[in-house]
Order: sequence, then structure tokens, then C-alpha cells
Amino acid sequence: MSVDNTTDSTTTSSEVTEFSYEQKVSFCNVIAKPMASKKLAKKCYKLVKKAVQHKTFIRCGLKDVQTRIRKGETGIVIFAGDVTPADIMCHLPGVCEEKDIPYVYIPSRKDLGAALGVKRGCVTVLIRPKSDYEEAFNELKSEINQLPIAFK
Repeated sequence: MSVDNTTDSTTTSSEVTEFSYEQKVSFCNVIAKPMASKKLAKKCYKLVKKAVQHKTFIRCGLKDVQTRIRKGETGIVIFAGDVTPADIMCHLPGVCEEKDIPYVYIPSRKDLGAALGVKRGCVTVLIRPKSDYEEAFNELKSEINQLPIAFK
């Protein structure tokens, strides 16, 4: 009696469903404001992809970003809007406002992780200015500063 160990790849493969931008925004927390538009989110992802090539100019992860902001590093902070529980990062926008650091929310932490080049999602990213991507950095910073702040 032989045992058939072959599996059908079509039945066992998990199908990945890609959500639209509007669906991703609907999964976000209530505190995720100011939310980047679809166009602005795409610019954020492009800047992250440029900055990740210079490891010392990008900080990723909640703990690293939090300590670097408190130590005085400046730049642009990008938060993921679909973080649960929201309590783990709800204090950081206030810290950014105190230090005059522009910040924006994007809909998906998985997309932010993909822009970083990792398989896992990322909750927050701090991008420091560098001459290689200075034009894109300044353009994104000015667009973020034009967004309305939710709690003023």
C-alpha cells in the first residue's frame, strides 16, 4: 500500500487579495489623521524606497523611531493607519507636533513594509533628509505641511 504525498498546488495555495485604496482606508483607525491621498501615499512609498538604500537615513519600527525623535532627530514621519491596538502609537503624533516634525498616515502597514523591502509590515518610519533624494523629500514635506492637522 503506497501513500500519495503529492499535493495539488492550486488547492493549497492561498490566494492573496489586493484591496483598493478606499478599502484600505476603511480598515484604518479613527486616529489616523491626516490621511495621505492615494497620490501622496504613492510619493511616500517612492521616498521610502529611495531612503532605504541609505540605512542611516531611515528609521523603521515603533521603538527606533520613538527613541530617535526623543533624541532630537528630525525628518518626515510616516505612520501606518491600520495598526491595532492604536494605543501602542497614539502618543507619537503629539510628540511630532511638539518637535515640529511633519507626519502623515498611510492606509497599510504591509505596503509600508513592502516599500522598505521586508516581508513584514512596519508601523512607522522616520526619513531623514539626504542630498540624494532631497528634491523628493522637500516636495513631500511641503505637501504634508499643507494637510490639515486633525486636532487643532
